[in-house]
Amino acid sequence: MHISIKSLLATLCFVSVGLFGATGTPAQTLMRNTVTIALKSGESSELAVLYWTSNCRSILTATPQVEILDGPPGITASVKEDMVLVRATSCAKPVKGGRLIVSADNIEDPSVSTVTLRVTYKTRDGERKLSYPFNLQLFP
Repeated sequence: MHISIKSLLATLCFVSVGLFGATGTPAQTLMRNTVTIALKSGESSELAVLYWTSNCRSILTATPQVEILDGPPGITASVKEDMVLVRATSCAKPVKGGRLIVSADNIEDPSVSTVTLRVTYKTRDGERKLSYPFNLQLFP
């Protein structure tokens, strides 16, 4: 069986590219099927409405609280107390709840990252904690 030099060199090139050419790794990994928001320095965005209901009545005993579990520096999260409309269960009247607000402080460099927020709901049935992951793009 005769192997030409051109075939041998081509095979060696493909093998060396496969072994040594793909040494870089991506800087960030974004989550698929997750909300992505973009913020510039000093901007805020409403991410979600927060509520806990039973039969279209709020069972919250206090405004939900939020904390950032994972995310880049320079962002803050807060809950603004409000009467919110529960569209998921087609409730006719607004219920006691809040709006989840994410804000960016002074951003110096553009970045892309995944943020995880944990919201604590204080209800008549006890304390409930849920996490909300999302992708965040920051711009100066």
